Amino acid sequence: MMDRIVSTPGVRSGKPCIRGTRITVVDMLEYMAGGDTIPDLLEDFTELSREDLLACLAYAAEQLNHEQSIAAE
Repeated sequence: MMDRIVSTPGVRSGKPCIRGTRITVVDMLEYMAGGDTIPDLLEDFTELSREDLLACLAYAAEQLNHEQSIAAE
């Protein structure tokens, strides 16, 4: 699933994006935090799949877990 998230220098300032798009993980997380559901986002972003949005959530969880591991060291 994590192969769906990529960071490319020069694309959206290197922020993690959904592969094949210029849509950042942060953008999708902010929409979800604002109350948009996965079906809402799939309707608005027809180029995305449910798996893309789940990959955004997984990516965020992995990043938080990594940060917590570093802080604990």
